[in-house]
Amino acid sequence: MKFVIAVDCEGPAGVVGAPGGSLNDAPAQYEFARRQATAEASATARGLFAAGATQVIVWDNHSRGVNLVYEDLDERCDIFHGVHAKRLAMLDASFAGLLFIGYHARDNTVAAPLAHTFSSATYQWIKLNGREVGELAIDAAVAGALGVPALFVASDDKCVAEAREFFPGITTVTTKIGYSWNAALSKHPRRVLAEIEAAAQQAARNRTQVKPFTLPGPLEVEIRHKRIDTADQACLPVQGWTRVDAYTVKRTIQKLTDFF
Repeated sequence: MKFVIAVDCEGPAGVVGAPGGSLNDAPAQYEFARRQATAEASATARGLFAAGATQVIVWDNHSRGVNLVYEDLDERCDIFHGVHAKRLAMLDASFAGLLFIGYHARDNTVAAPLAHTFSSATYQWIKLNGREVGELAIDAAVAGALGVPALFVASDDKCVAEAREFFPGITTVTTKIGYSWNAALSKHPRRVLAEIEAAAQQAARNRTQVKPFTLPGPLEVEIRHKRIDTADQACLPVQGWTRVDAYTVKRTIQKLTDFF
């Protein structure tokens, strides 16, 4: 029984970034975030192994993909990290589930700490067939196309609400309550680890009750940029996008993996 834990760094307990900026603009916060994300991933792995997992792959996917403190990660885990591989390249239909640690709400979400969709500087929102999606839905749909369900999310309350919207029956742990882009009421970072371990174990045991999330093609992708110049660049002939308005571009893809 194999699982992938997808790990970002904005959603762990105690993480709110730099005032007016992102996580990467706050060196002390980033250092804490990478350690707390590691601890939360390890707690998740412990729960999965307790439920009978035979392999757990931890996917380090924040920014350039080299963030976690690997020597502190549960040593039974394997690690997928770095950049320029296809999204969820390590995943195939033999896996029992995908679990999310440290993810965040999609951009355009009120009172969601560090909310964004792939780039907080570039995109206001991304829609697939008219529905706003974030990184949670996109990654879950990549897994779902292989028949692998999204089983678990640990993050702030806005991200947890988003997960429940898209994935009925998913198991969740709320690490903090969001008040703004840079403010949250967080659980103590050590206390939340026990909750995550217990919930991940339960999620693994309930895996057959959760259906894979899919976004079958063709898909109309619509992206609202935050700057006109990045919309300009997207509409260069080689990119294949067409203009909706000054900030918004669209194109049609046949399958979700074409998005990347």
